[in-house]
Amino acid sequence: METIFVLLPLALLIAAIAVGLFIWAARTGQFDDLDTPAVRILFDDEEPRPTAASDSSAPVRRSLVGIDAASANEAKAETRRVLQ
Repeated sequence: METIFVLLPLALLIAAIAVGLFIWAARTGQFDDLDTPAVRILFDDEEPRPTAASDSSAPVRRSLVGIDAASANEAKAETRRVLQ
């Protein structure tokens, strides 16, 4: 019986902290966009545009699965179209 006098206030304190953290997260916009982080991994990083000083005869960068840059861009466009 004596332990309930310790555990009950401790449980209420932990619950109050959890509710406070949830309210803080909701007010600061942590739950505004739930879809973008999940699909961000599907998109490649944008490649830098070549400048006039760079060599235009550089080989096409290939991904780990052997898709050239043009196919990767087409796949990105298709994925974006499907997600919209």
